Amino acid sequence: MKLDLHPYYHTIKVVMTDGTEFTTRTTWGQEGDTLRLDIHPTSHQAWTGGQQQLLDRGGRLSRFQKKFAGIGLKK
Repeated sequence: MKLDLHPYYHTIKVVMTDGTEFTTRTTWGQEGDTLRLDIHPTSHQAWTGGQQQLLDRGGRLSRFQKKFAGIGLKK
């Protein structure tokens, strides 16, 4: 096996935005560092299904909706 081929894995502490902490192994930072997250899976829209806003730039969205208005499930 070649020497110095694999990255050095070490343990760090991860602090979530709600204050909960856990320890994990990673190649990020140095041994014993603390990673503080800016986003949290229970509060960020990407994971919670937050409302998306579709922007109609140049009428593209309205043209798409008009073109495919007849396709889909009937209620």
